[in-house]
Amino acid sequence: MTKKDFQFSVEIYDSGEELAPGDAELLTVARAATKQAYAPYSKFLVGSAAILENGVTVAGTNQENASFPVGICSERVLLSIVASQYPGLVVKTIAISYNNLLGESDHPISPCGICRQSLAEYEERVNHPIRVIMGGMKGHVYIIESASQLLPLSFSASDLG
Repeated sequence: MTKKDFQFSVEIYDSGEELAPGDAELLTVARAATKQAYAPYSKFLVGSAAILENGVTVAGTNQENASFPVGICSERVLLSIVASQYPGLVVKTIAISYNNLLGESDHPISPCGICRQSLAEYEERVNHPIRVIMGGMKGHVYIIESASQLLPLSFSASDLG
């Protein structure tokens, strides 16, 4: 038997004010995007923003519907916009934020499993890591260097043969 540990590093900041200017601006865009989210059922508004290799910033939000939970997460909305409007471009960094109307929004959240898979596959598709900034409307902010670190042992195109 062999045992293998999987690990990654997370940069932890006390607040968004400690971030480098570009990262702070991207998190601000993600926080502002939460106002455009459509989440009348969960009241959990998620916004994401990405900076592309060409310098363009794109934002996305979660979109729920009455056939709950058949909605789409902010991160996948964002990747769909990028793939449709900027095909093949590298997403350098994505910021994810949320506004929980039923509670606090004071700590980082990470993408759900489906979004982790989508982010990891987008990295593979364009052959470039996506830095991920995670933070609520206030409080600590986490940064990881590659979205695929959030999904060790992921299923990928190579598994399909």
